[in-house]
Order: sequence, then C-alpha cells, then structure tokens
Amino acid sequence: MSRPEFSDRIGFVLSAAGSAVGLGNIWRFPFLAAEYGGGIFLLVYIAVTMLFGFPVMAMEIAIGRKTGAACVHAYKKLDKRGSFIGFFSSAITLITLPYYCVIGGWVMKYAAMYLTGNGITTAVDGYFTAYTAQTAEPLLYQALFVALTAAVLLCGVKGGIEKANRFLMPALIVLAVIVAVYTLTLDGAWQGVVYYIRPDFSKFSFKTVLAATGQMFYSLSLANGIMITFGSYLRKGDGIERSVKQIEFFDIGIAFISGLIVIPAVFAVFGADKSSLTSGSGLLFQTLPIVFARMPLGEIVGMLFFSLVFLAAVSSAISMMEVNVANLVQHFGLKRRNAVLIMAAVLFALGVPSSLGYGVWSGFRPLGMSLLDFLDYAGNSLITPVAALLSCVFIGWIVKTSPIADEIEQDGSFKRCRSFQFIIKWLAPLFIIAVLAGSFLGI
Repeated sequence: MSRPEFSDRIGFVLSAAGSAVGLGNIWRFPFLAAEYGGGIFLLVYIAVTMLFGFPVMAMEIAIGRKTGAACVHAYKKLDKRGSFIGFFSSAITLITLPYYCVIGGWVMKYAAMYLTGNGITTAVDGYFTAYTAQTAEPLLYQALFVALTAAVLLCGVKGGIEKANRFLMPALIVLAVIVAVYTLTLDGAWQGVVYYIRPDFSKFSFKTVLAATGQMFYSLSLANGIMITFGSYLRKGDGIERSVKQIEFFDIGIAFISGLIVIPAVFAVFGADKSSLTSGSGLLFQTLPIVFARMPLGEIVGMLFFSLVFLAAVSSAISMMEVNVANLVQHFGLKRRNAVLIMAAVLFALGVPSSLGYGVWSGFRPLGMSLLDFLDYAGNSLITPVAALLSCVFIGWIVKTSPIADEIEQDGSFKRCRSFQFIIKWLAPLFIIAVLAGSFLGI
C-alpha cells in the first residue's frame, strides 16, 4: 500500500496549522489571557510555545516522517517497548473529538442563526441553556458536523485534508482580521487592548506558567498523534525545522488576533468588568452574542465571527479524526473509505452522552462537572500531558534523541539541534510534570 503524501511543504504547513488553530485559539486563549493578567499571559505563552512547543512538535513530526507510519505503528517501529504510547496517544482523540463535535454542532447552529438574520435571538437570556437542554436538534447539528468532517477525509490526504486547509486557513485569517479591525473601532475597545498586550509583571506567577503551558499543548495539537500522523505524510526534504516555525507562527498569530477580537469587544460593551470573560462555552455562546447584540452592525459581525469559529472547528476536527482513520488503515488494513465511515459512526455515538449531559442526562456530573467539561479536563489537563511525558522520556532515554535529530537534519542544518536534545531529555519532562502536578493539586 503506497503511503499518501502532502503535495508540498506548504500543503503540510497549512494542514498542520489547521489542526493547531481551533476552538482553543478562538475562545480558550482569550479567556485565559483575561484570567491570568492579559499581557503577561500573552508573553509567557509565546515564550513556552517557542521554548517547548518547537522541540516537541519537531520531535513528533520527525517520528512520523522517519517511520512513515501513523501513531500506533510509529512508536512500535522505533522500539517495540513504546507500542503502548501510540495506543495511549491515539486514545486521546477518542476522548476529546466526540465532545469537540458536540461543540462544533453548537457553532454550526449559531452560525446558521446569524446567517439567517436571527442572531439577535441567541443573545436572549437563557437561550443557550434552553437549546443545549434539547435532545434532537443538538444531536442533528452534531451529526452534520461529523458528516462534514468525514466528507473531507473521504477525499484523502491531498484531495481532502490538504485541499480543504488550503481554503480554510486563508479564509480563517481573512475573517479574523476583518472582525478584529472592526472591534478596535468600538468606543472603549482600546482599554481592552491595553489590558491585553501590556505585561503586568506583578501578576506573574507559577500558575500563569502552568496555564500557558497547558494551553500550548492543547493549542498546538501535541501528544495526541496528530503531528506524528501528518509527519508520516511529509515528503523527505521538506524542511521540518522551518515548517514547525511557520506552524507556531500561525498558532500564535490566530490566538493573538482572537484576543484582539474578544477582549476589546467585551471591554467595549461591559467596561473593565473582566468577570464577563467567563470560561468555556459561557464566553462563546452566552457573553459574545450579547456583545454582538449591543454593538453597531452586530448581526454582521456575529455572522463573520461564528463563521470564523466554524472554520477553525472544522480544520481541527479533520486532523483529529485523521489520527484514528490512519490507524485503522495501517493497523487493520481497512480501506480508507471504510475506516472513515467507521470512525464517523464511532465519534457520533461517543459524543451523544456529552450532548445529552446538558439535557436528559444532566444529573450525571462526574467530579461535579458536566460530562463534556469532565472529558475536556481529563483529556487535555491530565491524559495529554501524560502522553507528552511518556513520549519525551521514550525518545530522550530509550530511543535517544540522535536518530530523531538526524531525521530533521536530512533537510539541511538543524540550528537548534543541541537545545532540542536537551529540552526533550530534561527540560520538557520537568515542565510536563509541573503541569500535571498543577492539574492534580489545582494550583
């Protein structure tokens, strides 16, 4: 069976960036920036992304390209003792993608409301709670979101993933810039801009570093098999080091622009009351519709914004679903079409409890959280750092970093080779352990 490939390095970069740029950039990043001191969080996030995100992403892409295999087989090819890491990492998308598709369905619903001129309705008090408490309609939109994602994957790597992201990423950037520019024209918006970009070092804390590091793993799609899978589609000679820098640029850029949209807009409508920048779905589906309802041309801005969020959600869902599609093709020898259809059915079924957790199953609250929030916490705050830790230890101490560094150097000089080896072996594991400790202890 011939190995699928991206047509060129730009196709790979746009596809990998599409994975990195998702819901986490649009609403999770602005909320964290608001909670952890605005400019100081932004500064710390950029620092940890450049310091830790680069070597970990480069490592995963190099693993994929060196082995030419998806996540499960990639670790086994390097050393059979690492086989379990591939399964463990692949399981993360089976935990996170189902509820991600539920949220993607909500985004589709809101985008549809604004596109049909009914966006103002979403700002009515209690609308979001009443909508998510339903059974049929949220499941319908969830199914549509899964079906759209599967349709892209049915077209393959070049014709589906790459082609879709060659459209999605430029469109996403254009929409983000348009909405950000308009937001900055609002009265009071610049107060939010100053809060967002001016570092207040008195608000720096270890908790800020932990939050930024956790967001970095979440946003860059690390430790869940995505970059290994995409790396297996990368051609020899297409520079890994340069590609990672460009992917990080996309990620940081969109996260920064998202902050310029959300934080100044909330400041313009609610003033300096940062309590309006609530976490999670409350910010995206409750606070922002109110903001759009109260601003001039809000219906149009809301339409553009939720179209932006929809594009980001789809681009990330495509990459997450591809992880286990590739595993089914390689591990079980399934045809791609059958693998995609099986995964679509599995993901929809696994997502049903998260959707119903806001309605008929709302009484089931593990650790006092809704099922969706619990899965988000378990998948991104606990399991993903564990997978990253296992991967760094495996490469740093068992396989050794030299074979991975040699793979990167095939494209030319690897300027950060020494720091790459030191960070993977020593620094990244220590930081990941700190993130895990913070998650468990609630630091």
